Amino acid sequence: MGESIIEGTILTWLKKEGDQIDQDESVLEVATDKVDTEVPSSHAGLLKEILVKEGDVVAVGTPIALIETQDEEEKTSHSPTSQEPKKTNEDPSIQENEELLSVAPAQTASLLSNSGSAIKDDRFYSPLVQSIAKEEGISKDELARIAGTGKEGRVTKNDMLAYLKAKSAPSENHIPSQKVSASVSAGDEIIEMDRMRKMIAGRMLESKRISPHVTSFVEADVTNIVLWRNKVKEDYKKKNGEPITFTPFFIEAVAKAIQDFPMINISVDGDTIIKKKNINIGVAVALPSGNLIVPVIKKANELNLTGISKKVNDLASRARANQLSADELSGGTYTISNVGSFGNVMGTPIIMQPQVAILAVGSITKKPAVVETPTGDVIAIRHKMFLSHSYDHRVVDGSLGGMFVKRVAEYLEAFDLNTKV
Repeated sequence: MGESIIEGTILTWLKKEGDQIDQDESVLEVATDKVDTEVPSSHAGLLKEILVKEGDVVAVGTPIALIETQDEEEKTSHSPTSQEPKKTNEDPSIQENEELLSVAPAQTASLLSNSGSAIKDDRFYSPLVQSIAKEEGISKDELARIAGTGKEGRVTKNDMLAYLKAKSAPSENHIPSQKVSASVSAGDEIIEMDRMRKMIAGRMLESKRISPHVTSFVEADVTNIVLWRNKVKEDYKKKNGEPITFTPFFIEAVAKAIQDFPMINISVDGDTIIKKKNINIGVAVALPSGNLIVPVIKKANELNLTGISKKVNDLASRARANQLSADELSGGTYTISNVGSFGNVMGTPIIMQPQVAILAVGSITKKPAVVETPTGDVIAIRHKMFLSHSYDHRVVDGSLGGMFVKRVAEYLEAFDLNTKV
């Protein structure tokens, strides 16, 4: 389901008990905090038993169905009566509560919490959340008071981590959360947030809590790029069957700058820094619903401008059609948000956790500017844009954050007008 996914909601079973299924045939649809996707079967055989209902939320690693294969050995290994649940190398907290994972999610709300009594509120608590509560000594009453950003207000792993961080902060710096009731007047329309909007809200709030955001701004002269694109865009579309936008130029410049400043391509895990080998650049895409989704271009530094353009067009079109897989939305190490597509000249974007930086690219506008020539300075009309670089000040100082975005601008300004496609 993607490296950052910890739980998913069972949307629809595409097969029923007793059906024969082929290997890699879609068996059910699952909704995660990134995408709705079909899940293929890992084996061919008979769908012997469905263990979870539609609408249940299950943690990654939880058995959801039993498949009876033709191999007698596999029949034995998959039989719930012949073998104890298989040990895995997953999160130790999950292993310690293995009995929770062998139970249908609907039953976990009645399992014992750390206090030894059943959780009495109406919310569902995943095995992982209950495990964290047990390890951190969170009582059932305290757990019931934690605000949840999951479906129907359910508490997620990220909610637990944010709560624990706020709880451990010095009291003078901790501002207790308060529920503010908005006033409603006659004629006002009340709109319920959809599932994606709730998750976006939770993730953005979490990022602001985790990372002290600092933003540096640089203005770039992209006249060469504009002139080159105007010159080749018709031929490019005839040759490749699709347009070339400005986004691939930004991705190419960012990938080059990351190679120059690899400490931008990191994530933070407690007191350690993970320096990423691959340069995987996420690009924010606006959906017809108004929500945003961020598909990821893996190993962007290994693609040329045409390769990046094809990837961008493919991911953007499939994102708007809700056809992306979870893997195509995970693994990003740096993100670009094109606020210029909405006519904005700059912005202060929020970091996509666990990344440490994000770049907002503004609209390209014509401006009078001083241009140095062999015969002296002249005033000329140039195409300019602002680059807004937000970064995590825990691990990215102003010098690195500022030098990085300046290098991106330098790569954009140095674009070769003789580039071939």
